[in-house]
Amino acid sequence: MLVLVAPGQGAQTPGFLTPWLDLPGAADRVAAWSDAIGLDLAHYGTQADADAIRDTSVAQPLLVAAGLLSAAALGEVAPGAVAGHSVGEITAAAFAGVLDDAAALRLVRTRGLAMAEAAAITETGMSALLGGDPATTVPHLEKLGLTPANVNGAGQIVAAGTLEQLAALEEDKPEGVRKVVALKVAGAFHTHHMAPAVDALAQAAADLTPADPKVTYVSNKDGRAVATGAEVVSRLVGQVANPVRWDLCMETFKELGVTALIEVCPGGTLTGLAKRALPGVKTLALKTPDDLDAARELIAEHSA
Repeated sequence: MLVLVAPGQGAQTPGFLTPWLDLPGAADRVAAWSDAIGLDLAHYGTQADADAIRDTSVAQPLLVAAGLLSAAALGEVAPGAVAGHSVGEITAAAFAGVLDDAAALRLVRTRGLAMAEAAAITETGMSALLGGDPATTVPHLEKLGLTPANVNGAGQIVAAGTLEQLAALEEDKPEGVRKVVALKVAGAFHTHHMAPAVDALAQAAADLTPADPKVTYVSNKDGRAVATGAEVVSRLVGQVANPVRWDLCMETFKELGVTALIEVCPGGTLTGLAKRALPGVKTLALKTPDDLDAARELIAEHSA
């Protein structure tokens, strides 16, 4: 059984879209998307530097566009399930047929702008914790006023909160945590600090006409499969202020009988987690079009 997954913010690197735009029709598709959302995706995906594409309002549409473009290049895919990490859930919603590509990009454009505005209210950030046991780490974070914003499985947790709270974490690490690494993100995503973005996203979602998922859609709110398009969209709205439970998504993949996992462009993060948490599952990350042939072989072997 094949699972198709989409990465979240932080996976982007300067120039990562460049080779994909050489594929037939890709440049035209990206140009049309750019016009539709008022953002030059080709420029940011090929020429912009790391600081420019770290901007939340840029990074999020860029990631969804890259995911859609790379998935389309695979041709016909019949995954047993789809899922996305953070903003990657919008990409996954398009994979599942809940939203068409244009609607997904309009929604993510609103999401990115709204989260950037929310992040500007208070100086906040996120830090990854290396090592430790979640049973010990999570209560410690909560004691410091921090949120375990990403519980990614394979021993990885990302804390989020104010810069003062994160500084306190540096001085008072949970037992077993070897290192605290500050992430280069613009705010405390997936926490109460993003509440203003929820309202903006809810208004945008009211204009959508979602279809029910055509394949199993696994939500990172709780790792559960969601059966209706309306529920998928509702979760996409609330998700910006709720923790990402990728660990529970991988548990669901296991229960569904996953045998292979493909991560769309810019792949690498989620396949890395899967290699540690899902032993025996074949994984492939789409980084450039050079990975497409291997991905198609995996699809042929493991599709439903």
